[in-house]
Amino acid sequence: MNWLEVSLTVNGELAESVADVFARFAPNGVMTEQGVKFLDDEDEGTATGPITVRAYLEVNEQLEETRQKLEECLFYLGMITPVPTPAYKQIADQNWMEAWKQHYKPILIGQRLLILPAWLESPEPERIPIKIDPGMAFGTGTHPTTQLCLELMEVYFDQSQIINRKAEIVIDVGCGSGILSIAALKLGATKVLGVDIDIESVKNSRENADTNGVGAELMLGQGSVTEVLNGSFQIKSAPLVVANILAPIIIRLFDAGLADLVDPTGEIILSGILAHQAEHVIEAGQAKGMKKIDQRQIGDWVALALQKAE
Repeated sequence: MNWLEVSLTVNGELAESVADVFARFAPNGVMTEQGVKFLDDEDEGTATGPITVRAYLEVNEQLEETRQKLEECLFYLGMITPVPTPAYKQIADQNWMEAWKQHYKPILIGQRLLILPAWLESPEPERIPIKIDPGMAFGTGTHPTTQLCLELMEVYFDQSQIINRKAEIVIDVGCGSGILSIAALKLGATKVLGVDIDIESVKNSRENADTNGVGAELMLGQGSVTEVLNGSFQIKSAPLVVANILAPIIIRLFDAGLADLVDPTGEIILSGILAHQAEHVIEAGQAKGMKKIDQRQIGDWVALALQKAE
């Protein structure tokens, strides 16, 4: 089956009216698209500029009639407020899910880890696979912040074996898709607490855990540093804490007690930090009795490993 895409680029006030018109003739719904700007380091993206409204008309015997009716509705809308001329484009049908999956390939991390799209078999059986559905929450393994975290985690667990250091428990603050929690268990942890303020992330973490054969050893819950310290979960501190979130939030969490989650001589691995923000994060950690022991960088992104004094 083929489709005819109809689109209009309009201002925000007109977009809803155009979408209502399109929806009368598009059986699969209407899509809107708008530019994004970032107001500051914490902004997840603020919509800006004109909005493009798109709909897809089924190419069949009624297409010309449908198109005429749609343009008639736009004509009447244009009598109230000016409406630009719609653009049309032929779209060939395809299996969108399969096309989407083709973009995701296995990713080698460090010496032992492999981020594996959930539908693929491992191309390197000697590596530790972490199966992730890229359609889920933040933390698919494709972003440098996640890769840097995983590299430092691998180093931590390798060194733990060499010096016979206990690394059984891990706390993952802002667990996202659960990728770091799952990696910790596969690297040698026996118990992990993953928390996130977004309940959907908690659900996605559990789904990814199930995909990886991870069960009750991964405890998940909605919350952050305050909830962990208040005893809302079974674990209140750990020899290793990981947090892949934004630098300004990490700094605020240090004030909220992030360092208190780390056992004496324990470590915290932090990512989601732009290079120019790294020194501010290090200073925030130092103010809470922690020192930098490692730093990794990919492009503009930095991950830090800090250790707590006895």
